[in-house]
Amino acid sequence: MAARVEEISGTEGDIERIEQAARLVESGGLVAFPTETVYGIACKADWDALARLSTVKGRDPDKYYTLHVGQVDDYRTYVPKVSLRTAKLIRRAWPGPLTLVFDIDPIDLGGLKSHLHDGAFDVLYKNGSIGIRCPDHVVASMLLRLARCPVVAPSANLTGERPATDADQVAAQLGNQIDLILDAGPCKYSRSSTVAKVAKGAVELLREGVYSQADLREMAKVSFLFVCTGNTCRSAMAEGLFRLHLARKLGCSVDVLETMAYKVVSAGTMDVAGAPASTGAVMACRQRGADIGSHISQHLTRSLVEESDLIFGMTRSHCEQVRLLSPDAASKCSLLAGDAEIPDPVGQPQDIFDRCADVIEAAVKARIGEFIL
Repeated sequence: MAARVEEISGTEGDIERIEQAARLVESGGLVAFPTETVYGIACKADWDALARLSTVKGRDPDKYYTLHVGQVDDYRTYVPKVSLRTAKLIRRAWPGPLTLVFDIDPIDLGGLKSHLHDGAFDVLYKNGSIGIRCPDHVVASMLLRLARCPVVAPSANLTGERPATDADQVAAQLGNQIDLILDAGPCKYSRSSTVAKVAKGAVELLREGVYSQADLREMAKVSFLFVCTGNTCRSAMAEGLFRLHLARKLGCSVDVLETMAYKVVSAGTMDVAGAPASTGAVMACRQRGADIGSHISQHLTRSLVEESDLIFGMTRSHCEQVRLLSPDAASKCSLLAGDAEIPDPVGQPQDIFDRCADVIEAAVKARIGEFIL
């Protein structure tokens, strides 16, 4: 029997039609639906429904399918912890044409298995990893949110054939084998999603689609900003020491941090720029293995604040200056040393710079220890 086709065109009754489709998926049915890339086949994540799906597609039943979620934060149910860069990539790329493969810590897998029912854990996780996509299409989002079960959704095509990018193509390939087609017109990109694996040290491109490797690297870049008054003493030392200890934790050299999608900068609230780091700051950092001899001060600007992901001030007044430049930055700005302010050593003897560097280094190491990298 040919699949029923329901047109979704922004008219009255669309929500009811999508809700009926969600109930059909819950009962084990197969529903083709549009995303911004290609049409997919929504299928409940259990063995019986997947066995039918694999037969329909002519696909190896041992291959795993990608979970699709209707809202960005839904991934947290399936991936307990993500790194800073992965969190940034998710914020920038989802909802959108990107499938992410997550490696799950073995300790977390046991907890996940205990709260995922109906065999969904065994369906979704393979060798300790799971693939997830959050499509950027109103019909897809609504269908996935209304379905009261985990949903996988491979492309709507026979294995080896081109993915369908409109409802007619779905019907031509699969119309006699699935239950329902939600027709919302052609897909925006008409191209498969990019697939990438996120792991310590890299975002690994598995399949290029809408996004390239360069796109992923840029979207995953995490930017740290350190702020003091003149950007020649405290924030300059914080930048240099942070680079040093971040590189050590990652097991790489300071020079490759940016290629690994980490950017570390500093700035001053005083309206001066172009000054070198003070001699005391350079010497204090050198004694601790960090080289800030080429540092040049820069003025804190709104654009610097807005492009940074985490901002650390030396004093409360520095944090307040950040918030004045961009009120939205309040949630990402805090004192570097917890609740303590770090006094300015400018004009003081070397031993004062050394003590200041000790405080900054301890604070930097503590902060890095808090991050999942």
